Amino acid sequence: MKTWIASALVGALAAALAAAMPAEAQDYPNRPIRLVTFGTPGTTSDVVTRTVGKRLSERLGQPVVVDNKPGADGVIAASDVAKAAPDGYTLFFASNTPVAAAPALRKSLPYDPMKDLTPITMMGYFTFFLYVNPAVPAKTLAELIAYAKANPGKLSYGSGNATGSVGGAQIAALSGVDMVHVPYKGEPQALVDLLMGRIDLMIATPTTGLSHTKEGKLRALATTLKERSPMLPDVPTIYEAGLPQFTITSWGGMFGPAKMPKEIVARLNKELAEVMKDPEVSRIIANQGFMLAASTPEELQSFLKDQIAAWKVSVKAAGIEPE
Repeated sequence: MKTWIASALVGALAAALAAAMPAEAQDYPNRPIRLVTFGTPGTTSDVVTRTVGKRLSERLGQPVVVDNKPGADGVIAASDVAKAAPDGYTLFFASNTPVAAAPALRKSLPYDPMKDLTPITMMGYFTFFLYVNPAVPAKTLAELIAYAKANPGKLSYGSGNATGSVGGAQIAALSGVDMVHVPYKGEPQALVDLLMGRIDLMIATPTTGLSHTKEGKLRALATTLKERSPMLPDVPTIYEAGLPQFTITSWGGMFGPAKMPKEIVARLNKELAEVMKDPEVSRIIANQGFMLAASTPEELQSFLKDQIAAWKVSVKAAGIEPE
């Protein structure tokens, strides 16, 4: 009898909770989900987005359609998501560029990352290397800095994202060297000019430069990670190489529009955590130089607040004026 009463109470409680839950959350998802990324096809952001999206689709039982919206440091993609309905059917795999760096690099934005986006989960950290064209007579970061000092204004660095642009500017500022910045829409476009020798160096992901480094077409002088990357274990960190003041952190997180139902955020957080535990997902993404790391929505919100402040300090220290 007691067992029957306990079961009835549990059932009644479950029914009450379901009744209190918004209708859209109860049957979520019941149609395709759009997953936005500002990465161009083939970049690390794109590969991570598609890998995670495919497995998330399998877990949710609905198609997850990747929507590439490159350009403007991710502002186009972030603006699109910020204006979308907060129903869980528009998600955003964002790197630090549009949500933490853009507020420091631009005088105004059509969105506020802290107010117009809903944090769902941290996704992880990007690996970046400092690549140089072999024509540059430098095999270490110290040699590169010495050469740049001896040839002011001769070297040029390309960038396809905020990490590349601010990172390059910070290296120049910390080293006291004069280098020319050449911005590109994305890393693939910059890579072509780096291989051709039209620019001399760039900070970029393994997806862009690793294979060319192993073939001897590029030279990797340092990684921006705190520890050496297993992808190129002989390449020192930028801190080991002589710039311990370097402050750029490159990361990615999953967001949605502001005011998403908490139940949907919790469901997505749980499912994405399971996706990140999948061995095959981990293997594919590790090959892109992306280190998976999940979080709670609250942890991501706090991290984002700290990162916005940190990027403002980094941009100012690099001598970059917001545009």
